[in-house]
Amino acid sequence: MLTEKAHPGEFLLSEAPGSLSRETITVAASQTLVDGQVLGKITRGAATVTPTAASGNTGTGSIGTVTADAGAPAGDYQVVIIEPGTNAGKFEVLKPDGTLDGTGTVAVAYNGSINFTLADATDFVSGDFITVNVAFAAGSGQYVMHDPEGTDGRQNWAGFLIGSVTTGVGETAKAVAIVRSAEVISERLAWDDQDTTEKAAALAQAAAQHVIAR
Repeated sequence: MLTEKAHPGEFLLSEAPGSLSRETITVAASQTLVDGQVLGKITRGAATVTPTAASGNTGTGSIGTVTADAGAPAGDYQVVIIEPGTNAGKFEVLKPDGTLDGTGTVAVAYNGSINFTLADATDFVSGDFITVNVAFAAGSGQYVMHDPEGTDGRQNWAGFLIGSVTTGVGETAKAVAIVRSAEVISERLAWDDQDTTEKAAALAQAAAQHVIAR
């Protein structure tokens, strides 16, 4: 008895003429991917964090080393004094969209989307603020297994792999993926550990690029 192995692209029901649906991609290191693998793309790199005190501040305290969490929104955060105090005081941290990230105390480590300790020299007064700019370098653009818990771009759908690819440590590989204008067979797609809701979200992202799961 002979058993026929799966052929590359068996998940593909239809695609656009020519090579419109396909792209040559670079698979990142340390990946084991199979035909029909749901892919993510590394789009976000390391963070650069720059604090700048407002020129009209009364207080002369400063922020030392500031870090940003991997999933932190990029843009300008505002660290605003809301309750002054002698060698102390309270502040709030506003995200780039203006929503509250959290509140903290001068001279006590703050841990939120951004992380720092605000030092006090001349006491701050209410309304003093420091702007903290968070910018992320561009990611590698390489493809990995889709992971909805990721923060570097892999949490977003980026394609379906044609064929199988395995890369070692420090080793990348070229491959072909379906990234737009196609129909795929949902039962033949390869996922990581996603639940039904996470799969539906990824397929909705695919549908936005006119890749429809049947």
